[in-house]
Amino acid sequence: MTEPTTGGSKRSSTSYAAALKTATSADEDAGKRVAAFAGVARAICDDKEKLDDVINVLKDTQSPQAVRLAALRALQSASFSVVKFTPCRPEYLAALRSLIDDPDPEVRQRVLGILAREQDGYTQQRLLEGLQQPDKALVPPEKALQLLSYDIHADAYPVAREIVSKPPNPAAKREALRLLAADAASAPKFEEILRDKNEPLEIRQLSASALHSLAPKKMQAYARDIILDDSESDELKTSSLTALTNFGDEAAVSEDNALQETVDTLKDKASSPDLKNSADNFLKKYRK
Repeated sequence: MTEPTTGGSKRSSTSYAAALKTATSADEDAGKRVAAFAGVARAICDDKEKLDDVINVLKDTQSPQAVRLAALRALQSASFSVVKFTPCRPEYLAALRSLIDDPDPEVRQRVLGILAREQDGYTQQRLLEGLQQPDKALVPPEKALQLLSYDIHADAYPVAREIVSKPPNPAAKREALRLLAADAASAPKFEEILRDKNEPLEIRQLSASALHSLAPKKMQAYARDIILDDSESDELKTSSLTALTNFGDEAAVSEDNALQETVDTLKDKASSPDLKNSADNFLKKYRK
């Protein structure tokens, strides 16, 4: 019974070797190399030479982008086998750090994403530096903020607040606010944005959600004001009703006649199905 297993093992080893040879050969067609990389992940960490071969392809700026990204995917797949990959991890991470300034923006961004998820301190430093000094930015500011959110440090908060005050673009402001949603000191900024009807709806909704986490009692007061304000959007009224239904002060809300009358009207006259449904849920809970 052992003979077929041995033969299968030999064929498997031969197959891995052939795939690795194709994947790492600069003379092969790029499409064949990309396809071959899909089959080499399990063998990458078998010995240092195989690891080095794949890393060298990843680091080779003369190789086609598709091939380099295929090498990166193969290394990532290999890294998921935690026990087997542990001896290779230091060299793998060192290789990724060496590509933080890679001239190919796609390779650079993919590498930064992996390192950010690894909570790599050097990567965080470089991302913050790029936000403070745009001429040193590795990726667009909104992407840097997304990557920093994998492991938020207090150093990121002042930078994010500055971006909210003077955003380079709307996407960067949105990502800065998302990062600040974990910062209790930013609650006043979220209040300010929520009150400002000139802010885009998405930004106000994001601020409402953050404020609900950081200062729930204040958010409940704002939710009431939003529901009573005829000029507010159906979307904000809906989220405000949901917040009060699920987290409101039951005794206070049950005795709030003005609020209940307004919600009753919304249930009957609102054009938005979501708003009607939220009003109905609110009244089922609080109607006296």
